[in-house]
Amino acid sequence: MVFSNYNFSFGAHHDKDIIFIRFPFDQNLINDLKKRFPHVKWSRTHTCWYLPDLPAIREVLKLPPKEWGERISGKIQPVNQDALKRYIDQLMLKAYSPRTIKNYLSEFAHLLTTLKNYPVNDLSEERLKDYFLYCVKKEGIKERHLNSRINAIKFYFEQVLHRQRMFFDIPRPKTPAKLPQILTKSEIKKIFDHCNNPKHLLMLQLSYGMGLRVSEIVKLKVAHINSEDMLVLISGAKGKKDRYTNLPASVLGSLRQYYKAYRPKEWLFEGQYGGSYSVRSVQTVFKNAMIKAGVHKTIGIHGLRHSYATHLLDCGADIRFIQELLGHHSIKTTQIYTHISDVKKSSIKSPLDLL
Repeated sequence: MVFSNYNFSFGAHHDKDIIFIRFPFDQNLINDLKKRFPHVKWSRTHTCWYLPDLPAIREVLKLPPKEWGERISGKIQPVNQDALKRYIDQLMLKAYSPRTIKNYLSEFAHLLTTLKNYPVNDLSEERLKDYFLYCVKKEGIKERHLNSRINAIKFYFEQVLHRQRMFFDIPRPKTPAKLPQILTKSEIKKIFDHCNNPKHLLMLQLSYGMGLRVSEIVKLKVAHINSEDMLVLISGAKGKKDRYTNLPASVLGSLRQYYKAYRPKEWLFEGQYGGSYSVRSVQTVFKNAMIKAGVHKTIGIHGLRHSYATHLLDCGADIRFIQELLGHHSIKTTQIYTHISDVKKSSIKSPLDLL
């Protein structure tokens, strides 16, 4: 496929960012396009072909990477455009992860769109408190979301405008201390048994078998697998930290079969358009496997990581060893699993049983 035969442009379709593909009618060009991108679609509205605007596709098509705030800027009034630009620049200078930039930008943009023509730099502490109260009362956002929004806006006033004490008196809502949801070993086995696609099954097995975050699954590279020492490098994980974790012996055979069948080049799990598999696709794989297995729990794929830690604790693993495997910065984060583990609880008898 010769990309110079096609004209590419960016836009939106059904409220999703897409890449328009236009060219003079030629059946050979259509066949080449469909062969390279089997999921390419035709838009009657725009009378052209299109693909989702994903980083992997931009890379394949040799298009410039997506600029932060491309879609958001169109919804913000001119008076606050400079604030948005400075905000994005500072996030990038701080080298925050793409996920953090996306979340912070979304929360800050919410404030700017709410303000309309009012300059964000003129906001007083009292008006900011009114805004957060509006978010709670009118929008009904929960404690965790509100804390996230406060952090994003706090970043602008403290890191961009350098108003260090701007948020001194703004109260932080207490986040409910909820225990993580886990799956039993029999439920996990049922989920695996109902996942017939070898690639999908391997994703779920590694997620549970090594306690990986979904973002870590999609970032696994072929070069990260050390089958000789049975170790896997988890590179650039949360907090930009690397760590090693153990490769489960039971999955080694499946891993080798998968490699022979799919021949991944760089990323262990490649997406349909090239590049790494998307986080949302892995989440969908897990959700579909749960439905097929008849496991009716309100739990996401992160539940496999929680289950891994809890089951390790049940087997008598040291809490600090689990902390290292999970890549937790603080032991306090890991200690939450002691509230779920049945090992010590099962040995304690109720006073009622002793009467």
